[in-house]
Amino acid sequence: MLGIALSIIISLTKVSLMLDWFPNADHVPIYVAQQTGIFEKHGLKVDILVPAETADPLKIAATGKVDIAINYMPEVIIARSEGLKVKSIGVLVEHPLITVLYLKESGIKTPADLKGKRIGYAVPHLQEILFRAFARYNGLKDSDYELINIGFNITPSLLSHKVDAVIGAYRNYEKNEVELEGKEPGVFLLEKNGIPDFYELVFISSDKKIEEKRDALKRFVMAIDEAIKWTRGNPEKALKLYFKANPDVRKKLDQKAFYDTIDLYAHTQVQSYEKWDKFIKFALKEGIIKKPVRPEDVFVNLVK
Repeated sequence: MLGIALSIIISLTKVSLMLDWFPNADHVPIYVAQQTGIFEKHGLKVDILVPAETADPLKIAATGKVDIAINYMPEVIIARSEGLKVKSIGVLVEHPLITVLYLKESGIKTPADLKGKRIGYAVPHLQEILFRAFARYNGLKDSDYELINIGFNITPSLLSHKVDAVIGAYRNYEKNEVELEGKEPGVFLLEKNGIPDFYELVFISSDKKIEEKRDALKRFVMAIDEAIKWTRGNPEKALKLYFKANPDVRKKLDQKAFYDTIDLYAHTQVQSYEKWDKFIKFALKEGIIKKPVRPEDVFVNLVK
């Protein structure tokens, strides 16, 4: 029996996965796959890594120093346009998490009410462009508001009234942080207000890794698909497994964030050509990218 167990361990393919940031509720299915043996079932031993900076995963994946990294669909398009040879191989969260967040006590009820307001943003260029497109869709001119770079001090900037609203606040995190501070948040969803729907979190790999480790990467995507289904079917157990693997997280916040994310985890690992194509065209039109890319340059479906 010991010999059989050892042979199974030896036969597992080692795969490195770098998260997009520190462990949080977005990653619950990953820890489910690790804790329940789903990765092993698919012949994988997955080493989960945490980056030092949010910009690291994409760059490190492009060099091939990790097999897989989690990143954001718009960033993958930008990276490919700038010559980094990375592609999305699967999906973790299938709709935007970032929103325009505000406090209901401010009197804001519709996007038009943002006229004359101070709008904070966390990520220069991309979020500035997204807000300007959002504003135009809702009848606002660039001169109707003031954009302010607040870095990642999203919730404090809003609660201290440094800004009246924020582009880039997550519907599952900053929204819940505001609630836990005793305030009532309001959100405008980007995909309902002129911005093409996009995958918030995708799994990426370098072109070279996709060629060299295609079978292992395919098994990883299959494992994630199974883990997401298991998570949806067993939410309480999934959350406990995540907390077991990450005992130092903010449990009250992560619990609220998790239940706001369940329906947003990917329902399929077959990525939409139309979704990628539509956002690429939007990115080119709005100046998010300067050089056009093709959908087949930025994603590959390893499962059918």
